[in-house]
Parts: sequence; C-alpha cells; structure tokens
Amino acid sequence: MKQIKVLIVDDSAIVRKIFSLELSKHPDILVVGVAPDPFVARDKIVNLKPDVITLDIEMPRMDGLSFLRKLMKYHPLPAIIVSSLTPANSEMALEALEHGAVEVLAKPGGSYSVGDMSAQLAEKIRAAACVRMGASTPMAEPIVENNGPGLSLALKRSTHKVIAMGASTGGTEALKSVLMAMPASSPGIVIVQHMPPRFTTTFAERLNGLCQIEVREAKDGDAVLPGTALIAPGNFHMLLKRVGGTYYVEVRNGPLVFHQRPSVDVLFLSVARYAGANALGVIMTGMGRDGAAGLLEMKKAGAYNVAQDEASCVVFGMPKEAIRLGGADKVVSLSDIPRTLMNHLTSGKSGIDSTAPTAGKAKEI
Repeated sequence: MKQIKVLIVDDSAIVRKIFSLELSKHPDILVVGVAPDPFVARDKIVNLKPDVITLDIEMPRMDGLSFLRKLMKYHPLPAIIVSSLTPANSEMALEALEHGAVEVLAKPGGSYSVGDMSAQLAEKIRAAACVRMGASTPMAEPIVENNGPGLSLALKRSTHKVIAMGASTGGTEALKSVLMAMPASSPGIVIVQHMPPRFTTTFAERLNGLCQIEVREAKDGDAVLPGTALIAPGNFHMLLKRVGGTYYVEVRNGPLVFHQRPSVDVLFLSVARYAGANALGVIMTGMGRDGAAGLLEMKKAGAYNVAQDEASCVVFGMPKEAIRLGGADKVVSLSDIPRTLMNHLTSGKSGIDSTAPTAGKAKEI
C-alpha cells in the first residue's frame, strides 16, 4: 500500500499533536513531519517531499494565505486549509480556495468534535492526494433570458421545478462558475457543498454578490423559490420537502453520511421523493461516492441529471461513481452545465408541473 505523505503546518503544538495522533490511525496516511510556521514548512517541503500539506490560516511570521500564494507560484502542492470558526478566518479560507487550496477544515471546538474532525481530515487528505494540480476552473458564459428563443417562457413555467446540486473537493470554484451563469429567473436551486459550519455562510454571501440569482445559506423552513439558491449550512443535513405546490427545505442534524454532514445523498434522496420528475440534478467535482446513489434515485423518479466530466473536475470521484451507477443522463464540461440545464427546460421534455408531491420510495435519514 502506497502511503500518502502529509506535512502538518500549524503554530499550535496541541493541533500538531492531535492531527499526528489521529492520522496515525489510518494505515494509508503517513505524517512525515510538522512545522510551526511557513519558514520551517518551506524547508521541510523541500526535504520531505510531502504529497499533501495541512495549513493553518493564522500563524506567526507569515500567515497561511501569504504562504499559500508563494507555494502555488513556486512549488504547487495540494493544501488543506485548517481554520478556527470565525468570520474573518472564513473569508481568508475562501480566498485560499480561490488561490489554489483544495479543501478547508474546521479546527475542533464546540459541537465539532475531534472524532468528526479526524474522519473528515483523513477523507480530505485522500481527496487532496488525487487532485490534478494546475488545472484551472473553466467559467461558464452567463445566460440572460433573451439569449435564446423560448427561454423566458420556459423559466416562467418552471415555478415547480427544482435544481439540486452536489459538490465536494474543488466544488467552491465549480459552483461559482455555474451559479454566476444562471439567469435571474432560473428554477429554485438547492445545494450541498462539503464545508464546515460558518464557512458556508461566508461562501453564500460571497456568491450572492457575484450572481444574477440570490444566493444564501439555508435556514430551516426556507421556501425554494425561482431565482434563489439555498446552500446547506455546514454540519447540518438539508432535505427538500413539499406542501401542496410549495417546496421548502428542512435543515436538521443527523449522522454523518460518507463522513459528511451535510451529505449530497441526503439531499438528493429527498429531492427524488418530493420533486420527482420536476427535478434536475447536478453532481460535480469531489472525492468519494456521496451523491451517486441519490442521483440514481432521482433519475428513477423521473429527474433529468447532469454530471461534470473528468476533464473539468478537480477530482473525478463523485461524478464518476454517479455515471458508473447510471444516474447521469448527460456528462458535460463544467462550463456547459448551465446551458445544458436551460436547454432541457426549453426542450419541452421537462413539462411535468404537478402541484401534488411525488410519491417516491427514497429513504431519508
């Protein structure tokens, strides 16, 4: 078994010790060294040649974001940002993802236990080791309602349609590309992106300032409305529900699914049950199987599903599993996802608009 070599960069001796101890429980991961600051880390990267580094945001002598920029310029390496749960750190973590970091992880504290962190850290390291470094995220061309015949009319008829999206590693930039292209009157969108609590709040706020649609972190009971995207809050599952002709989301606790909370599968299974053929599903870049089974259930219930192709994925894990199971109707490049969704809405094949909830067999948590 080839082990993934990891370097832990954090100014906290306690964090370095906890991470080293927890990662030693995984035979496929080897901690080759630790560093208290970027200057020590620089020398250890050269000498130890790690496959992945974990990088704290707040450190003495040089902050993690500044070090990341230098690292990506001179020695590109998969980096997992580790941060405490503060608004300022959330902003810096998102900037780090935009500058080449591949994952973000919250330090243990409060309701976020060392046990939860340990499982997620190992999964994120495995995902980071599979990342194609240097691959750029293609941007989709923004869609405006007068860009194509019938688009405005189709969107007006899409009141009872729902678009469900799921992503993990590389997903923050992928979602930004897709959501920035969606027209203002697009169907309501529900999203799971694997991220820690509070980071999803900052992520939604940042996207809201960039997109034609409204983007916000979901709250329990929020209605799913045209022109609005709801992002599942970190550390909570999000499910779609329906009463009469109105969709809304339920935000609740529950067990980790594929080491994740929120889980894409949990969302997709609820979409299969309550939206059925009124749904469009999208699965994007990420490691593992979360979302694959749920996407298949959506297809069985009549949904139209799109998977991101390998060439445009940071990690071709979740889409690959969904395609293997047969849950995807179409496989396209990231930049083609928005147009593919809109073309389906205007094709006349998405005409089911029942006000009665779909009676599906999908199970929920």
